Amino acid sequence: MIETLAGFYSRSNAQTTPLSSSDVIALEMRKRKWSVFLAITFGYGFYYVCRLSFSVAKKSMADEGIFDATEMGLIGSALFIAYAFGKLANGILADRVNVRKFMATGLFVSAAINLMLGHTVNFLFFFLLWGLNGWFQSFGAPSSVVSITHWFGGKERGSFYGMWSTSHNIGEAITFVAIAVIITAFGWQSGFYLAGILGIAMSIVIWKFLYERPEVYGLPRVYNDQSSEEQTKSVGQKQWDVIRNPAVWILALASAFFYVTRYAVNSWGIFFLEAEKGYTTVEASSIVSINAILGILGTFFSGIISDRFFRGRRNVPALIFGTLYALSIAWFVLGPANTYSDSLAMALFGLSLGVLLVYLGGLMAVDICSKDAAGTALGIIGVASYLGAAIQDILSGYMIESSKQIIGGAAVYDFSSASILWIGSALISVVLTLLVWKVRPKD
Repeated sequence: MIETLAGFYSRSNAQTTPLSSSDVIALEMRKRKWSVFLAITFGYGFYYVCRLSFSVAKKSMADEGIFDATEMGLIGSALFIAYAFGKLANGILADRVNVRKFMATGLFVSAAINLMLGHTVNFLFFFLLWGLNGWFQSFGAPSSVVSITHWFGGKERGSFYGMWSTSHNIGEAITFVAIAVIITAFGWQSGFYLAGILGIAMSIVIWKFLYERPEVYGLPRVYNDQSSEEQTKSVGQKQWDVIRNPAVWILALASAFFYVTRYAVNSWGIFFLEAEKGYTTVEASSIVSINAILGILGTFFSGIISDRFFRGRRNVPALIFGTLYALSIAWFVLGPANTYSDSLAMALFGLSLGVLLVYLGGLMAVDICSKDAAGTALGIIGVASYLGAAIQDILSGYMIESSKQIIGGAAVYDFSSASILWIGSALISVVLTLLVWKVRPKD
């Protein structure tokens, strides 16, 4: 069984007779690069649909008495913990496997789990399934980043990495609008069913349009970050160099605190607006979706900004947008209930989040490591990031639930403690990012 799986997911060998015509090479590279880019961008977007379905269903499930806030926090943490360790393990694997098959498999299984979740209200079963979903969710990002490093060289990697990162926002926008509408109309179960159907369809698209390394098709390697010493190292040795790099771990910690605030809004933003500011589910989802929509601009232009205006350096824009990120979350949670004010806070939050998601979420670490170990670098960032997200979900759920009072037959929540956690984490992330100010890219 293990040998069969290993054979199925093994990398294809490089073509023994590479293409020799420069015109043919240019045409094939352009065609396959765009196919890869579109497959990972939309494919990973639908990974997010299958990951965030529970966030939209929370209030409806709480209103029906299925789970309380503490239980929902524990369920959410199951995905984050599994995703964290899965991202490290599968990041290491992604450097060594057929990423087309690997990425398609992850989304297909995640979608199937969403379909199953529409049929259960048992806490333990839901907890286990959502945790299993987290493991298969972790197939997506490493496969995407490895594909980017294989197909896009140093002069364009930041730009395409940034544009690929719009996949997060595409998935969030679809989830916070389409899933919210269908849950409002047909109940919380329908949200999981829709996510599952969409995920299965997109896994087929990934299988058809994602390509392996250029060498498999007789095309040239797009990067050369190997000194004479590097050329003698195996992939395993290069992965070990990444693990021993202290700058990677500092970036991982900065990303962990960034993810605390990011997933505070993703996991609890709708709940917060409904419970604290009195919005309906559709109104709250629409406001939170603005962060996803504006995030598209941030992610799309993040790499372009750093590549064109900062010569590939990410530190200055990371500081600028990190500061904006902290200020906007403070505005969102501390400001009075006002549709325009909350929408503007979410717009600024989404814009800055989109930029930081590219830099702290992987690109800065990939820049300073061997491109043959890009999956490993992303895995280290991922394990720290999603442990931060998991701890956030547990702490936020506990803080919110412990503050609950029943007044006039209705549940009333105090978000003061959670607000301190969310704002403080954003500030700590900015400080940690400053510690790698002088670290230089590897190519």
